[in-house]
Amino acid sequence: MPNADNWQGDVLRDLGGAARQQGRAPVPQQAPGSGGDPLPADTPSHAPGAPARPRSQEQRTSAAHAGRAGRSRSAPDSRPVVEAELAATSRKARHGESWAARATRGVRRLLSSSAAREVSEITRTAEMLQQPVTTGRQIAVTSIRGGAGKSTVAALLGTTYAHYRQDPVLLVEADPALGSLPLRLGAEALRWTTGDLADIVEPQMSLLDVTGYLVQLPDNAWLLPGSQGRIGAMLDARAYERVMVSLRRYFGVTVVDCETLPAEVARVALSASQARVLASPATLEGLTSTYNVLTWMKGLPRHVIEGTVVAVTAQVPHTGIDLDRAAQRLESTGARVTVLPYDRHLAAGGAIDTGLLARPTRLAATQLAADVFQLSQKRR
Repeated sequence: MPNADNWQGDVLRDLGGAARQQGRAPVPQQAPGSGGDPLPADTPSHAPGAPARPRSQEQRTSAAHAGRAGRSRSAPDSRPVVEAELAATSRKARHGESWAARATRGVRRLLSSSAAREVSEITRTAEMLQQPVTTGRQIAVTSIRGGAGKSTVAALLGTTYAHYRQDPVLLVEADPALGSLPLRLGAEALRWTTGDLADIVEPQMSLLDVTGYLVQLPDNAWLLPGSQGRIGAMLDARAYERVMVSLRRYFGVTVVDCETLPAEVARVALSASQARVLASPATLEGLTSTYNVLTWMKGLPRHVIEGTVVAVTAQVPHTGIDLDRAAQRLESTGARVTVLPYDRHLAAGGAIDTGLLARPTRLAATQLAADVFQLSQKRR
């Protein structure tokens, strides 16, 4: 683990280095229809217990063959994401905003003359998200401190890309220290991890081979966990790089949920990404730390700050912060800023059900995904 006093120099070295070679990602033959809500408001992204699309026997056979072709390694046992007795304590998920708030919002939309403009903006955002790519785009999500909503932001980004795009989307958990990304995505069990796959993956594998080791999610999305929830799990930077070089060619967009800075794997992920998201809690302490890092990033090559979006996450109904003014101050550094408003559904934890997100949250999450994707397109 690097010395915290030297991490800025290490990041500068990584981010200023030569870009790593990228493999080709599949290009969608046609874009899905645009318009409608930014995220599906009527169906969950992956509610607990929702049936996943079954893997065919051909997939399982190909995956087993790929495992035999790799290094000798026994297959790990499958482990549940949430222990059964704890899962039984979970109550029914609530909507992101109260019924009264939703009713009031609906009346205002009916009486407002801005409905057509809102539909136009949503359609434009959808078109941005559906743009084809010639090489897979890698987006790294990190934070300066824990509790910033980093995994939640990564889950929202991955869910949005999977909803709008036809090419496969990959979510990678590069935070093995009891990360919460699988839980947020509604995964029920974990088996293969990044460390396991590093000993197996080969460049000649097909997409069918690779997906046999991943957790399947709705909308052609896939998850590679960082651990199985075990205490003390480690993720080696070289193993992470080996896996990413082999996998990212198959996926149009890869969202990486990194450790908090200045962890080594986080620095590697940031240096290899075309765009970065810095999650910051909507607190004075969180905003101050984020502003200081952004100010430091201004001294790096220009593309670093220009390819960074700050996601300010409001985790309580009343933050005590003027979020508009705070966003303007952060934007003065050259980074973009998106505020994710307080949402009861997100604040409760557990699997994210997009049908229960408040409308402002869906709009903000979709805009964040579009902004980050556009920035990633500018960096080859």
